[in-house]
Amino acid sequence: MAENHAHVASIAFPFGSHAAQILNITRRLARAAPDVTFSFFNTAKSNSSLFESSNARDDEDSCNIKVYNVDDGVPDNHVFSGNPLEEIDFFIKATPSNFKKAIEKAVSDTKKKITCVTNDAFLWMTGDIAEELGVPWVPVWAPGASSLSSHFYTDLIRQSIEGPNDEALSFIPGMSSVRSCDLPQEIFGNLESLFAGILHMAGLKLPSATAVVVNSFEELECSIFEDLKSKLKLCLAVGPLTVVSPSSSNAEDAYGCLLWLDRQKPASVAYVSFGTSATPPPHELAALAEGLEASGVPFLWSLKEFAKVNLPEGFLERTSARGKVVPWTPQSKVLNHAAVALIVTHCGWNTVLESIMGGVPIIYRPFFGDHMLIGRFVSNIWEIGINAGNGVFTKQGTMDALEIILCKEEGGEMRQKIEILKEQARHAVGPAGSTTRNFHTLVNIVRS
Repeated sequence: MAENHAHVASIAFPFGSHAAQILNITRRLARAAPDVTFSFFNTAKSNSSLFESSNARDDEDSCNIKVYNVDDGVPDNHVFSGNPLEEIDFFIKATPSNFKKAIEKAVSDTKKKITCVTNDAFLWMTGDIAEELGVPWVPVWAPGASSLSSHFYTDLIRQSIEGPNDEALSFIPGMSSVRSCDLPQEIFGNLESLFAGILHMAGLKLPSATAVVVNSFEELECSIFEDLKSKLKLCLAVGPLTVVSPSSSNAEDAYGCLLWLDRQKPASVAYVSFGTSATPPPHELAALAEGLEASGVPFLWSLKEFAKVNLPEGFLERTSARGKVVPWTPQSKVLNHAAVALIVTHCGWNTVLESIMGGVPIIYRPFFGDHMLIGRFVSNIWEIGINAGNGVFTKQGTMDALEIILCKEEGGEMRQKIEILKEQARHAVGPAGSTTRNFHTLVNIVRS
């Protein structure tokens, strides 16, 4: 074994956008530390969606990343019931033995022992692998600090509040404006269930980690970070991890979204996107479309092909002169385009960070997980967006929300506040910023 060469095991949670986040930070680390070998572990299904072809398994950006498939735990010929948590449950039951087997192969292939384990923080049990190997454990929390804090304090919240209601979390630093009903449903759910259980255990186990990496920047959630720093050995905010510098190149714009935006007036377009896992129910999709059509606002809509059947009959034809519906957009570049005035979204953390980096106010309709919690920060704490019709799309509610942001003083105030956050974020990722400083610390850890 090559004892003197660093070899990092990078372990992904293969659901939603989590695996992409771990790959993102692994790529950044690999470019910053070209002398370190990184083995990226993920399920075959998730890897196939992250990499365009098998030729991309040896990462095209960083030749020091090797990609490995792990067992997803799903029995052969299994027929899924339709429950979205079923696949997650199979995977959790197979963890961490599936990763241990893959790590053994990576060590054999590279002839280098593992010297550090970094992983999606949901998979707290992989910390046991780091402990067995006697190496640093660096979990990555892909959502924001508020989400991490809510799971860190799950036991205290359950002891202090009977259940989801309007009671504020005044006893948690930085969360005094958050109500218990804004929290992820797993906080008050059955902690014996596999998914709720791993989130609860993650909150309990993370204080033993060498460092906890968070996809946020300190200035955005400063009070929460101050508290977490007092509870964890080392808390490193290294976000926004989704930052992509605007480019004049349209190579990644297969549907011509940026060219279409070039023809629109400045700050005139409503961009609609619900991420990788959230799609409004059919009647809400129809209501949203009706509201967009009646408002007369130009729009760019990232909508999966299967969902188009739920649009009102003739909608695409009637709005073709001022609307564009595509199955995929280069979202970060879209949000940095001068024509985009606002985003209509599910309030996922990655999208909110990208909206802040683009200076684009938010109309949100939360679905599950931490969407409600993030939404509370968007509308009531940062004041950079509004809830769409009390959490459900209606034609009139869509029209009202668009009018508020585009035409009323309240919308102007939102734009001013998100511009301040945008500048703070850009400073954080700049040469002397907090994110840059924290990332250098992280590089030193994985190199040690």
